[in-house]
Amino acid sequence: MVFSNSLFDASILGTAATSLVPANHILRPLELTDFRKGYVECLSNLTVVGDISEQMFAESFEEMQRAGGYFVIVIEDQESGRIVASGTLVVEQKFIRMCGRVGHIEDIVVAKGQQGKRFGFTIIKQLRELAHATGCYKSILDCSEENAPFYEKCGLEVKGLQMAVYSPDAPSKKVAKANI
Repeated sequence: MVFSNSLFDASILGTAATSLVPANHILRPLELTDFRKGYVECLSNLTVVGDISEQMFAESFEEMQRAGGYFVIVIEDQESGRIVASGTLVVEQKFIRMCGRVGHIEDIVVAKGQQGKRFGFTIIKQLRELAHATGCYKSILDCSEENAPFYEKCGLEVKGLQMAVYSPDAPSKKVAKANI
């Protein structure tokens, strides 16, 4: 059962990033009703999302609410009622660093036709504020080499090397695209 229409309490959002949002737009937590405001379509500008039903969206939303530590933010164009940008902070509790926390910045996306409005920069700034507000000693973001210059402009620096392994049972991008 959903506790609230918002994924998390908006009162923890800082004002430094929200002041960067242009008129007729609002930066806020993801809401359950954002499924109907084009959130999934916006997210599909980043990667393969698949055929997500409203029920699947609601179930994942509830699971994130129950678990805590998920901070998905969106920018909504209030004139069109559509989601035009989004990003996620996942807070990981650690044993190292005196049981510290690490923020994982994920899924930064700006809808097609909305680039050049500094929405990506604003999303990153807000997620960095959220990481600080939730006690993260550092934040990590994985990206392609081609996107690294953008994230450096947002105050992040190249650090280390990313590695990955994919589950053999998960559908490949090729198969997932064929099913859409």
